[in-house]
Amino acid sequence: MRWIWIDKFIEFNSGRDATAIKNVTLAEEHLHDHFPGFPVMPETLMIEAMAQTAGILVGEARNFQEKVILAKIKKAVFHRYVVPGDTLKLHAEIESIAPEAASIAGTITCDDKLIANIELMFSHIDKNLAGKQFPEENFVFTDTFKSLLQGFVSTLTGRDPEANR
Repeated sequence: MRWIWIDKFIEFNSGRDATAIKNVTLAEEHLHDHFPGFPVMPETLMIEAMAQTAGILVGEARNFQEKVILAKIKKAVFHRYVVPGDTLKLHAEIESIAPEAASIAGTITCDDKLIANIELMFSHIDKNLAGKQFPEENFVFTDTFKSLLQGFVSTLTGRDPEANR
């Protein structure tokens, strides 16, 4: 089972930055189990939401030619709780991207209030672990996922997803 921790992209600038939305609701079981009687979104899941937002940005920047995995959490500073009813805005910016890896800086806000500053590093494992074989089913960027995202990106940006192929 894979959990997607973002609901939609509201901005996507290929190779530069992306902004996604996550609506936090009481329908999410982890809110009831994390701190019984005090439903807050766990910080680890906010990091995962940022990793998904940024990982998709990094993967799309290279036309999903490499398998992108979260390699390191460089920084994660949280400033306030997130509770049911909050809508998070996750903004990720590519700081650097190379054949082997990428680095991003991100912010999470709610109602224009800063929730978190997060810096992540991603590895392109096909470039870093040459000769190793990785099964396709272990990664988010399946053909179905790529076609859904490319359709979304072309709608959002007006760019033909097949133009760079």
